Amino acid sequence: MSNFLCNSSIGKKLVMSISGCFLVLFLLFHMSMNIAALFSAEAYNAICGFLGANWYAVAGTLVLVAGVFVHFAYALWLTIQNRKARGQQRYAVTVTEKGVSWASKNMLVLGVIIIGGLAIHLIHFWSNMMLVELMGEHSVVIAGVEYAPTDGAGLIAFTFSKWYNVLIYVVWLAALWFHLSHGAWSMIQTVGWANDKWYPRLKCLSTLVATLICGGFALVVIFFYIKSLGCC
Repeated sequence: MSNFLCNSSIGKKLVMSISGCFLVLFLLFHMSMNIAALFSAEAYNAICGFLGANWYAVAGTLVLVAGVFVHFAYALWLTIQNRKARGQQRYAVTVTEKGVSWASKNMLVLGVIIIGGLAIHLIHFWSNMMLVELMGEHSVVIAGVEYAPTDGAGLIAFTFSKWYNVLIYVVWLAALWFHLSHGAWSMIQTVGWANDKWYPRLKCLSTLVATLICGGFALVVIFFYIKSLGCC
């Protein structure tokens, strides 16, 4: 079994599909959690407090890190393997669709952008929340303002009051949308569910999922930037 997952092209794609599915589910959860900040800072902070640095949140974070590492490592491994075997053709698919050709040929580049955006996101939030609690601190000072590690709403408001952060996150989410819109469909195809009948439906579903996730995150970013301008 390990030989199949490590040495077989199909095995590598299967690992990417499973880890990708896990990451999509996490993104849906994280996006839903962030939407709460649009309606109530207290509710969002209560969620942050519930997660915090509790053992289950820490365990979940470690699993998430492992999922990201496995997904990216296998993507890099598969890309190198495909380039050696077929030149610049990176992903062999049974159905070709013009709308996803650019994304399918640039999945690794999109992945690198996403990893970079994730690093920035961790600096903005994780390092000022869970990490602060794990270090035994009760607050963090940013730009002269003291924030509790459970004050996620305050950190969101501060972070997205800066136009350059908004620009970074919009670019990040755009890359994530392209990655998900192709990746979710490719994930389904890998397990053998794509054919001439189901392909349009699955492609539509992948696009909807990508739009829901990225649109939800973008809504939070733009809402708090507009709010910082005093427009709402």
